Amino acid sequence: MKTLLMLDFEMIDETGDTSALPAQNARLEIISQQLSNEFHQKQLYTILDRAPVQAMIDEQRSRFKLNDCNGCELDIARALNADRVLTAWVQKVSNLILNLNIEIKDARTGATVLMKSVDIRGNTDQTWTRGINFMVRSMVDKQQGNR
Repeated sequence: MKTLLMLDFEMIDETGDTSALPAQNARLEIISQQLSNEFHQKQLYTILDRAPVQAMIDEQRSRFKLNDCNGCELDIARALNADRVLTAWVQKVSNLILNLNIEIKDARTGATVLMKSVDIRGNTDQTWTRGINFMVRSMVDKQQGNR
């Protein structure tokens, strides 16, 4: 099974609404952990411990969104000898419309091996976790793990 460096979800908020920030940050943590747990339970990938490269992650994250950092996620994955790296982000279009997105790349070549997006309606714990459930179920149904 391929090894995966899974980076946490990040927020791209196009609304400018800062009132929902604490709840959204908590949800980012929840769905990041949920996705990792689901990948492990469904044996989609072998999830690597990030501890050896956490300083690199923190340093890059202080300057960039990791899903748009010009290849820094690949450098981090290579430092961990990962086969694949996953970046993840939530795009908030409005308080009603959000998109959960993941991209998995080959750490050696940088080629995208899988990109998934799920639209959700509503900015609640329940809608976010349901979105992750749907994304993982779709991956299992379409045999999109371990690519």
